[in-house]
Amino acid sequence: MNHSCETTSCHQLSDVATNVTVGRRQFLKLATLGAGVALFMSAAPRFATASGKAKALMLSCMDYRLVDDAVKFMADQGLNNEYDHVVLAGASLGVVSEKFKDWHETFWQHLDVAIKLHGIEEVIVIDHRDCGAYKLALGAEAVETPEKETAVHTATIVDFAKQVKAKHATLGVKAYLMALDGKAEAVAV
Repeated sequence: MNHSCETTSCHQLSDVATNVTVGRRQFLKLATLGAGVALFMSAAPRFATASGKAKALMLSCMDYRLVDDAVKFMADQGLNNEYDHVVLAGASLGVVSEKFKDWHETFWQHLDVAIKLHGIEEVIVIDHRDCGAYKLALGAEAVETPEKETAVHTATIVDFAKQVKAKHATLGVKAYLMALDGKAEAVAV
């Protein structure tokens, strides 16, 4: 059998071979692209989480008088730029009071996101004295003396901590009551 390239069938085979070569190049390009997409997709769940880790989620009040003090307090705790921050009027009160019930789910969703994205290990709640949200929700007489104010904040914070532990038993909870001068006292939870 003659296998010289002088025949028409040989030219056709050569054309097919050329097409196969081009086809192989295209295949390699597509395979490389496909491998890249597969690699990207296998890593995609990691892109759903933020890089880095936050140690805590801080819940504080919206009161403008203490925003800087709360940030300074966290830095003094060694947590500068290592925490997520949720702001609700009344801090713990915003999570547990029926007066602010529409905010409850918002807080819990934020907490869940902080756990999933940043792997937080604790919640730090900072309530403060002379809080307008407490006066609105409970009445001014509920916080009219320092003793009453301490008692109502403590009860609210303890309720908040119990709810956190009920939903996320592995999270630690630390609580503080901050004075208007920025000094914070720990509240046992």
